[in-house]
Amino acid sequence: MFIWDFVADKILGQIVDWFYSQVVGFLGNFFSEMGSMGAELFEMNWVQSVVLFFSYLGWALFATGLVVAVFECGIEYSAGRGNVKETALNVLKGFLAVSLFTQVPVRLYSLAISLQGTLTAGITGFGSTSIGDAAKAALADLENLESLTESTYPLRGFGRETSGLMVLFCLILMAYAVIKVFFSNLKRGGILLIQIAVGSLYMFSVPRGYGDGFVQWCKQVIGLCLTAFLQATILVAGLMVFKDHALLGLGLMLSAGEIPRIAGAFGLDTTTKANLTSAVYTAQSAVNIARTVAAK
Repeated sequence: MFIWDFVADKILGQIVDWFYSQVVGFLGNFFSEMGSMGAELFEMNWVQSVVLFFSYLGWALFATGLVVAVFECGIEYSAGRGNVKETALNVLKGFLAVSLFTQVPVRLYSLAISLQGTLTAGITGFGSTSIGDAAKAALADLENLESLTESTYPLRGFGRETSGLMVLFCLILMAYAVIKVFFSNLKRGGILLIQIAVGSLYMFSVPRGYGDGFVQWCKQVIGLCLTAFLQATILVAGLMVFKDHALLGLGLMLSAGEIPRIAGAFGLDTTTKANLTSAVYTAQSAVNIARTVAAK
């Protein structure tokens, strides 16, 4: 019976590890598919219509800003302080911004999701090995084993002695981390759409040389894509570590939920709160200046 328990423990332990890695790989693939759904949101006809509307709005604000920039340059030039080269450079920046602000965020987000899916599949080995390969590897390890005392034990991430309360507490924290990342992925496509809509409001300022708000908007888009890549990757890495080192794995999983806050500390804020006020102020300024020009 001792030999049978030892063999079952050695072989079944590795097969259970294979099943666990496949489940975690499925979870990583699920988050990747969910992120792909956020990118596929922009393939819907009504979403494309919304994006086209804000693209036209961006072009209208760019044209208004271009006229204002020319007038400002003329006024400054008449006073001997004009810089035609700088004005032309700002107009070129505005043209590139208004041409790309509806396309680049979606492509960058799709790239981040694709990289996340590939990396998590590599970490977990999802789809790369079959159960037969896992059994063969277990038998090979059994043949190379020199001592019968080298036995594994269940829940080795908790140590040889643990309480049921500790296991329950860790499982609750693990579920909390997974659910938090799940809801973050669920709303990310909508956040990207909102960011594109808000980005159109900066097209009035860029040709006039006021690009700080648009630069902050670019940081928001980069932060969103970085969060989409890192959150699921860190979560899957934590799940893989959890079976061997429970507390360390929990630390990794819980840190996945802190990625947006850490990115925000470096200016890569993934929300729309930071720039919404300045964007509305920019739009109001554009409307007021357009009314002034029309009145004259």
